[in-house]
Amino acid sequence: MSEGARLPLSIAIPTLGREKVLLDTIQMLLDQSPAASEILILDQTPVHELATTARLSEWNSGGHIRWIQLTQPSQPGALNEAIRQATSEFVLFLDDDIRVEPGFLAQHVAGFVADDVWAVAGQVLQPGESPDLMYQHQSEVGPFADCGFRFRSAQAVFIQNGMSGNLTVRRGRAIQIGGFDENFLPPVAYRFDNDFCKRLCRAGGRIRFQPEARIFHLRAQRGGTRTNSNHLTSASPEHGVGDYYFAMVNSSGLAQWRYVFRRLLREVRTKFHLRHPWYIPVKLLGELRAIVLAARLSATGPKLISQPLGTSTNSKKMKCLDAEENC
Repeated sequence: MSEGARLPLSIAIPTLGREKVLLDTIQMLLDQSPAASEILILDQTPVHELATTARLSEWNSGGHIRWIQLTQPSQPGALNEAIRQATSEFVLFLDDDIRVEPGFLAQHVAGFVADDVWAVAGQVLQPGESPDLMYQHQSEVGPFADCGFRFRSAQAVFIQNGMSGNLTVRRGRAIQIGGFDENFLPPVAYRFDNDFCKRLCRAGGRIRFQPEARIFHLRAQRGGTRTNSNHLTSASPEHGVGDYYFAMVNSSGLAQWRYVFRRLLREVRTKFHLRHPWYIPVKLLGELRAIVLAARLSATGPKLISQPLGTSTNSKKMKCLDAEENC
């Protein structure tokens, strides 16, 4: 690839409440060589700090990024907007609080070693972690295969799972399966990326785990789409609904209910609850509410991409996919 050439890759970064760490992440990606064709910032932040707004505006005006402001916080919703608006063959979904190494983007594209590879999942290192050189992945089958895959593994392998904070997909294939299911509700939306990967594999695609496509996840304390409530002491269904919904839409019969009951028991039999048994009824109530809500969502069917590409009801600012089209 000649100097100055760009990869056929659109980077999509959903963000909420991030300031300097978001700017640092974007700058690192702008510095990559070879570079991506475009960087889409799916911004769900109501109001940024002045310095952040100024920098994003400058990058957007200069054509370095496409700053897309969304009105409704939702991780799967933001990624669906990225799929609609991306213009490249491949779309790389990334967290907004990461550090990457030189050649990171090229490693993602290099992972598409065959036409049946529809997605590439990269290595994810959390604070304090290093690559696990000893982990040997054992191939699994069934609706919950690879849900426990260790993403700090150093072994290149085909899997049936992926983390949306470091995942590249073929845009056309993502559209084919309907994108991400927006029934995985904010703020947690737990398992929405697992569900996407399961549907991708059922449709005939394969996912390659490429450890060289590595991110260091910083887990910034401020901002993000994660809930602020404590899942151990909360009666809210938000902590469990995604997991139960995932089981209901990806399995049936005994396998589904075994998964549901295992989670229900696991969530109220923690060391914390043994030391604080008065929270067991509270937590149990939250899990039961989550099961009911998941069943209701499952009955409605998945909420996938259905509207024409290049349109959105959730965007304040966007650019047409066709430069000659009047927006």
